[in-house]
Amino acid sequence: EEESQTSFMQLLRTKTEARLMEKSLAEKDETFREKMKVIADRWRALHAKRVQLKDHVEKSGRIIQENEEVRILALKIDSKEREENMQKESELLRAKKKLEALRKEHWKLCKKVQKYSVFKKYLEDVVKISQFEDIPEVTSRYKLLVRTHKDLLQSQQGHKELTEQDKLLLEEYRAEKEAEMLQYKRELVQLKLRFDQAQRDILLWETRWADIQNKTSKKTRKFWSLKLAIHDLFQ
Repeated sequence: EEESQTSFMQLLRTKTEARLMEKSLAEKDETFREKMKVIADRWRALHAKRVQLKDHVEKSGRIIQENEEVRILALKIDSKEREENMQKESELLRAKKKLEALRKEHWKLCKKVQKYSVFKKYLEDVVKISQFEDIPEVTSRYKLLVRTHKDLLQSQQGHKELTEQDKLLLEEYRAEKEAEMLQYKRELVQLKLRFDQAQRDILLWETRWADIQNKTSKKTRKFWSLKLAIHDLFQ
């Protein structure tokens, strides 16, 4: 009876502990559910903020990109205008230099006209005492003689250059052929050495082949002798 009462009391304590544990677990489960609900609410709020932030970043990125494109376009336009202005200034400077050079050339030509006016008088006197009709005919004849003399000099120089070039080409051709002959001789020597080595290799391999055939013949005879001996023993 005492043991039954003790077991009953233990059972009651166990049930009480189980109810307390269930109650504690229920409370913890309720607390966990509430925490999960709070976390879910925070997660949804965070996701919504993230979407808003992403939209804001995209809008800001587009605005920044548009501003950057406008800034780049303005810089390009400004750079193009500066380049055009520099080009115009450069052209103006070149034009001024060219005008100054033309003025200097005009002044030099005027000086030359004054300097060579005496030769005009000389040519007029030449026309009077010669067969020429006017000064242009004299100058054209002089230009013709100068051009003929120049052509003659060029022809002589060209003939001389061709002769020297022919000599150089002949020397190059001779040197090239000598080099080719030397190369052919070297290749011929190499081929002869290879041919001699091939002949020696042929003799060596023929000797080895004969040895292999002799060894094979001996082994074949030995094999048949062993085979006959084994057959005799078996009999």
